[in-house]
Amino acid sequence: MQDVFSRGRVRHARLVWQGTGVHKRPPASELRRIYAETETIAVVGASPDETKPAYRIPRYMQSQGYRIIPVNPEHDEILGERSHPSLADIEEPIDLVSVFRPAAEAPAIARDAVSAGAKVLWLQEGVSNDEADRIATEAGLAVVMDRCIGVMHGALGLGPGPGH
Repeated sequence: MQDVFSRGRVRHARLVWQGTGVHKRPPASELRRIYAETETIAVVGASPDETKPAYRIPRYMQSQGYRIIPVNPEHDEILGERSHPSLADIEEPIDLVSVFRPAAEAPAIARDAVSAGAKVLWLQEGVSNDEADRIATEAGLAVVMDRCIGVMHGALGLGPGPGH
């Protein structure tokens, strides 16, 4: 068992690796690989509201050296970066798509992530969608669901975590 964080509290949980494919909850070694190989994170649903996780978590990842590309059609700039209306409007390579949107929107975002050439689809804590998982997995993307990218970064000892 290893410590992972959930909503700010430490709990003991086993990250489950299902078979040889890429799944929702890869083991710590796979998560470490994802973080190590990621440089650019497109954040779908990024927010300029400092009180929301869709601002705080991307800000934390940005502080850890990741390039953040906000995706939000309602704002021109978030976190000091130009915000894009959609993944299709981003003209540079994307390694990982981090999703801060409702689960019902995840399949369309998964299709957009595939089209954008992303390597990883990461649905934030509380967000899981089997169709999005299927779309991304069939296209060869790694998929992580119902996990906070910032909290897991800290839980794996890769940084202080977003609460610090």
